[in-house]
Amino acid sequence: MKGLILSGGTGSRLRPITHTSAKQLVPVANKPVLFYAIEAMKEAGIDEIGIVVGETKDEIVEAVGDGQAWDVSVSYIDQSAPLGLAPAVKVSKSFLQDDDFVMFLGDNLIKSGIAALVSEFSSRRPNAQILLAKVDNPSQFGVAELDGDRVVKLVEKPKEPPSDLALVGVYMFDRNIWEAVERIEPSPRNELEITDAIQYLIDHGHTVEPHIIDG
Repeated sequence: MKGLILSGGTGSRLRPITHTSAKQLVPVANKPVLFYAIEAMKEAGIDEIGIVVGETKDEIVEAVGDGQAWDVSVSYIDQSAPLGLAPAVKVSKSFLQDDDFVMFLGDNLIKSGIAALVSEFSSRRPNAQILLAKVDNPSQFGVAELDGDRVVKLVEKPKEPPSDLALVGVYMFDRNIWEAVERIEPSPRNELEITDAIQYLIDHGHTVEPHIIDG
């Protein structure tokens, strides 16, 4: 299993903090938030990590290096523009190949880590697994509708949310994701959305399971 960390965003919504530093290098408890993602993957037994980078690549590379500080191997994957999460997956195909992988947004911090998520995915073998958390304002998030232990629908920022379970920026996929990211169409904001790719999996009979966290 491999890891994919997305660190290509410009951090425009975090300015002025990000005028001098990449969004993923903003410190939380005196540690760049990106480092927490690397540590979470290492703790989960993942030691091959690809980091998708954009215009802040030089800062990310200087901070992370080759991954030796965490005893992992880090590869850098260039994304020409921040066009959505699905394109970030597509440009990573030569690194990921047909391996299972966990995708982690590089500006996220998951208090409990992802070891339980990875273990659950490995034992249950769904085609995809998404991390969810209960929120007070689901209409501001991508929201999952569940049927027992399966995800049946994903809705982006719904006016009438089907649940209070919001998507957290951690996902697990097997090789079926490649067909999905190739078949989806651009969203109204002209991006290829990972939520649409996951919905494609659901609509075509693949199993997508939730993993709910409270941290």
